[in-house]
Amino acid sequence: MDEATDPSMESQPVNVIVQLNGMADSSVDQAISSNQGVSNGGFQNLDARAVQIPASAISQLSANIGVSYISSDREMRASGHLSSTTGADAIRGLIGSTGSNAPSSSGSTGGPLIAQSKVDGTGIGVAVLDSGIDTNHRAFLSSNGSSRIVHAQDFTSDNKIDDLYGHGSHVTSTLAGSDPIGNGTFTGIAPNANIISLRVLNSQGVGTVSTVLSALDWVLANRTKYNIRVVNMSLGMPAIDSYRNDPVCVAVRHLVDSGIVVVVAAGNLGKDSSGVKLYGTIESPGNEPSAITVGASNTFGTDIRSDDGVTTYSSRGPTRSFWTDQNGVKHHDNLIKPDLVAPGNRIVDAEAKQNYLVTNNPVLDAGLTSDTSRKMMLLNGTSVASPVVAGTAALLLQANPALTPNLVKAILMYTAQPLPGFNMFEQGAGELNVEGAVRLANAIQPKLSQNTVFGSPLLRSTSLPTPSTTIAGQTFSWGQTVILGQTFAIGSDFVTRYQNIYGLGVLMSDGVLMSDGVLMSDATMLTSGVLMSDSIQTSDGTPMGGGTFYFSVGVLMSDGVLMSDGVLMSDGVLMSDGVLMSDSLAVALAAMEVGDPTS
Repeated sequence: MDEATDPSMESQPVNVIVQLNGMADSSVDQAISSNQGVSNGGFQNLDARAVQIPASAISQLSANIGVSYISSDREMRASGHLSSTTGADAIRGLIGSTGSNAPSSSGSTGGPLIAQSKVDGTGIGVAVLDSGIDTNHRAFLSSNGSSRIVHAQDFTSDNKIDDLYGHGSHVTSTLAGSDPIGNGTFTGIAPNANIISLRVLNSQGVGTVSTVLSALDWVLANRTKYNIRVVNMSLGMPAIDSYRNDPVCVAVRHLVDSGIVVVVAAGNLGKDSSGVKLYGTIESPGNEPSAITVGASNTFGTDIRSDDGVTTYSSRGPTRSFWTDQNGVKHHDNLIKPDLVAPGNRIVDAEAKQNYLVTNNPVLDAGLTSDTSRKMMLLNGTSVASPVVAGTAALLLQANPALTPNLVKAILMYTAQPLPGFNMFEQGAGELNVEGAVRLANAIQPKLSQNTVFGSPLLRSTSLPTPSTTIAGQTFSWGQTVILGQTFAIGSDFVTRYQNIYGLGVLMSDGVLMSDGVLMSDATMLTSGVLMSDSIQTSDGTPMGGGTFYFSVGVLMSDGVLMSDGVLMSDGVLMSDGVLMSDSLAVALAAMEVGDPTS
């Protein structure tokens, strides 16, 4: 239960999401109507109802045998040289078989990539849940001039598919935009992917949980028709309910279990109004372990990566969503998030015609052209970083369609570059490395399936891809680290042998066990060549295992007892129990994303 049960509001109707357990759906519907409730809609592929009901009736409804959880229908809100600095340019036109000693696309050794077709997202459907799309913008055209928007649908009450707010067009262009200005400067990560625009945010950038659930339900029903392999959600809300109960997190898990990669923004709550670092500010659905949660890095306008860092506003872990036991004790999820970071500062991409953001913040217009079908704007935020990773996922799936969502996530983390001076709660496994991720995906067996035997060879050849990438003349090492829930693990087995954590229907953290304070691997999920860490580390810029101690994993595994009082961490404040994560504060801080683009 949550704020929907406020006694002062008992006689007032409230909008809630009722999750069902499949035991007695008809009795739940009867209980809703008998308590003067109105169902605002069910979901074809999600076991839930959007309901308006008097607050005084919620307790009785929650006692129904068919109800598993009730939560508020909360508000959801919108929370570019990209192709060169991320390494996307380095792999254009490079899909093929892998050898052992010829130069890779980065110039390092690690196997040739035989040019068979462009690595540009061709054939992959990417669904963007946002504020709609400017269908007339040239960023969404293919090379032959036809539209790549294969479907657009509104799930708000506006009955519009265009982008009155301006956020959705920019996000979609970052993910899959072709350069409408010329010279390739503002090309998206997957510029030939098919676009499915699902409008869940209105003209002010506001939506609801039920609206988002309707769109996710639609994706499940239509994933085969449009070959939807990737979903991007650059939106969020305060993460209060544990991911086990949060209805959007539960829906995201359904998508991932069905084979769809879901990429979400971490949030923009990394500091308070005084500039103090805040930890524990990851938003929902970024607290969902099956999702790829993305924080924002700052490239400072250069292609080289030696000057990159995590932005001050990017939300930090651990996740502080919680569940309450029968004794009233709160148990925090305390997962390491984000999973990785990607460029999200001063990104230039498509500007929707006459949109709310630019109308109210004219400085956001990039000033590159007066042609409304080619205009570009600047935005900051993890909302911009998320589609960079989503576009990369589309490239991986084009290079190797057999990859599962869990394996895509592992590849992205394993090949990421740890940024020196930042801990795992800030950057996860490190900064996105498109070149390394596509090269590794291309080296993996193309015939993986649910029947792949645990521990069987994962690569096409016996030669390991060189774990380094060269961008703008600088070579950096991959982190070779995979985050698994409340710890991280290292080991070449992640890229040489098939792990059961890569399958559908499991979490990547399922293979991590703790016995008497010792971390160990479940031998049915992870091979013995995988080593678990007992600490969270701050990177020194080398593979993450070589970093310095920051925080004990044992504290994360303590059910929040040692962290529940908002204790001061070494360089910031831990947000506790959602007290500082009220809806009003989250909305206010989310505005940082569309503020002064020079900040």
